[in-house]
Amino acid sequence: MSLKHGLLGLLNYESMTGYDLDKEFKQTLAYFWQAKASQIYRELDTMEQNGWLTSKRVIQEEKPNKRVYSITEKGKQELLNWLSAYDPVKNSTPFKSAFLMRIFFGGEISKEKTLDLFQALREETVTHVQEMEKIMALFNESDPNIISKPNIVKYWKLTAMSGEMLSRTQLEWIDKSIALLEEYND
Repeated sequence: MSLKHGLLGLLNYESMTGYDLDKEFKQTLAYFWQAKASQIYRELDTMEQNGWLTSKRVIQEEKPNKRVYSITEKGKQELLNWLSAYDPVKNSTPFKSAFLMRIFFGGEISKEKTLDLFQALREETVTHVQEMEKIMALFNESDPNIISKPNIVKYWKLTAMSGEMLSRTQLEWIDKSIALLEEYND
């Protein structure tokens, strides 16, 4: 996925300001794709130059003026093309983890320091599992009319399910790793 396609997907639901897009991105897509506000605004400018979206300046009385972005037909077509394509190279991008790199070379530091790293990751992962459980509960209880196209919610649920399962698997790996490290007498 690329950031631009995530933004097109959000704009396909409704027109938004850059601020709203950043906020919505962090509330929905950040579980599997991260982006900084500066990256979002940079992409919006490029996407507008490509004709994938338009923006309208809105003058406000007691607030700063804002730009509202809307997807164009060309942008919708780009989104649909991207959604329909399968690229084995891009879809199998190698997993990158600074944490695993540290663990790979962990023999150079004390077992206690490595265990501290795992404990910190465990706390973060437990929090993430809890967040994903809340999201899944919302999907299971939510009003199917949450958006104008209720059938879309099931696709959101699929991505949340992935996040929940990956987090639970990571937690299991962390616990097994801690147990294994504690067995060794350094």
